[in-house]
Parts: sequence; structure tokens; C-alpha cells
Amino acid sequence: MSDFFTSLRAPGWTSSSPASFDSHPDTELLDAYSRAVTAAVDRVSPAVVKIDTRDGRSRGGSGSGFVFTPDGLVLTNSHVVHGAKHISLTFLDGITASAVLIGDDPDTDIAVLRTEHLLVPIAALGSSKDLRVGQLAVAVGNPFGFQFSVTAGVVSALGRSMQGSSGRMMEEIIQTDAALNPGNSGGPLVDSGGRVIGVNTATIMGAQGLCFAIGIDTAKYIAGQILQHGHVRRSWIGIAVQNVPLPRRVVYEYKLAADSGVMATSVDPDGPAGRAGMRDGDIILRFSGETISAINELHKALTADRVGKPHPVLLLRGVSLVDLTVIPSPRPE
Repeated sequence: MSDFFTSLRAPGWTSSSPASFDSHPDTELLDAYSRAVTAAVDRVSPAVVKIDTRDGRSRGGSGSGFVFTPDGLVLTNSHVVHGAKHISLTFLDGITASAVLIGDDPDTDIAVLRTEHLLVPIAALGSSKDLRVGQLAVAVGNPFGFQFSVTAGVVSALGRSMQGSSGRMMEEIIQTDAALNPGNSGGPLVDSGGRVIGVNTATIMGAQGLCFAIGIDTAKYIAGQILQHGHVRRSWIGIAVQNVPLPRRVVYEYKLAADSGVMATSVDPDGPAGRAGMRDGDIILRFSGETISAINELHKALTADRVGKPHPVLLLRGVSLVDLTVIPSPRPE
């Protein structure tokens, strides 16, 4: 029998030939990848928490989050904890602790919790500004209740937009193929150094490899607003809107910079836009000198620093251009 197996060996093969897997030229690369993933996971996992919530009628949900300050502040998704009456955290070591909601922002799907359990390392926050497509991305969370699961992939795309639960467009979204499932929401997306680059937020049901995270730079800004003011301050002009295409002849005649605009479907007569003379059906083309071709561009323009200041608005009313001056107010709670 040994002669049979000997006959199957490649010509020139000997017992000392380097035919083991360890000698494969890709082995070193695979080992380096594994070391990068495990090192990133080892660094962030102690700060990751499983979040369980209950409302006032004993209905519950779950998600993920991570501790990001020494005094027990936790970042997660708004949709994980919004409306919850009771919030419980489970840590990697099995310890459970209660948490309270400091504040949340459905527009960006970010929430901040506080827990009294302080004996844990905190997650190091990186930056999403300098990310590159193709770099390593590792997600840690609790999909379907399977605690502290790890998936790895790459940053698939940057600068995506998606609609939040409030209807507002969320900007600067990271797309990754690191697999996410229900329960991963609110957990960290980290780079090869274990630094948090995003807050996992959503998948497209039925699709594979299409998962999304809120850039950590956005999350840090929102968390700062929540901690300072209890909410995110934005300006408000009192209209409901939708994207609309512009007639070609209007674009050509007025030499407009875009072939679409944002139509006011409902104008609050007592709001800033209503007081300025805006009407239902008016199409916003420019706001404070910025071209407005889609809703997300209008949302970007309505920053907190524009409250109380006059801003020129260019409208299309029928086939005529109309100039107004709108003074945004603080956004109502």
C-alpha cells in the first residue's frame, strides 16, 4: 500500500520537500491578516456591550454599543434605545448593569447612554475623515443575540447617503462588506488598530455585502451636541419638502446649475419660510448662495449657526424666479 501512495507523488518529491501549507507563499499574508483582525478585536471587545431594552408594556429589543469615556458614556444607535423605559447592558465578562439614556438624535441614528459600571477599558475613537476604500474593517456586536460576534471585511465605499428613521437624509455613511445583522446595530466598526471608525447602523434586507455605518466623526459631533445641549441644535424654516425635477426649458432659460430642486409641499404659515412669503409648490433652487438640488443639500444648509440670521433663498414659482429672505429659527423639539 505504501508503494501505491509513493507512486502518486510528484516527480522529484522527497520526504523533505517543502509541500506543507506553512510554506505556501500566501501563508505569511494570511497570518498577518489574522493577526490584524485578532489584535483589533482584542483591543475593542472589552468596551463592547450588548444592549437589552424594554418599554412600558414589557416589549423588548436588543442591540449593541460601546463605552467611549472613562465615566461610563456609551455610544449606540438611536433606533436601538429610542422610547425605551429600561435599558440593560451586558459586558464581555458577563457583568450586567443598567444604563440611562442621556439623549438621542433620530436624524443621524446616534444615541448616548450612561452606565455606572466603570471598570472596563474604553474604545479608542479614530477618525472617518481619512478612510480609504479597501482598508480593513472589523465589526463587533451581538447579531440575533449571539453575543460578541466578530465579522471582518473592507471599507467598500465612502460618502454614502441614506434615509434615517426621521426621514432626514444621513450623510457621510460608510459602506462595508463586514457582515451585519439585527443586533449588530450600535456596535463599533473598527480599523486594523482597533480604533472605532464607525457606528454600525443598517443593512439592506435581501442583499449581501451591503452594510452601513455612521462615520465616527459624525457620531462624535452628535454626541458632543447631546452632552452639551441635551439635543442636536439645527435651524428650521417650517416646511415639508420633496425632490422634484426641473423643466428642461427652465433650466436652459435661467442657466441653472442643477436640473432638480426641492419643492415645498407644505409651508407652515407661522414658520420662518411662511413669514418670508414662501408658498406651497415653490421650488427651492438656492439657499444662502448654495445650490439646492436635493433634500439632503437643504438639510446640510440648515445648520445651527444660521439661526436668527437672514439668508437669501432663490425659488422657482411656476416659471418665474422669486427671491426671498428667510431667517431660520431653532428647530422645535
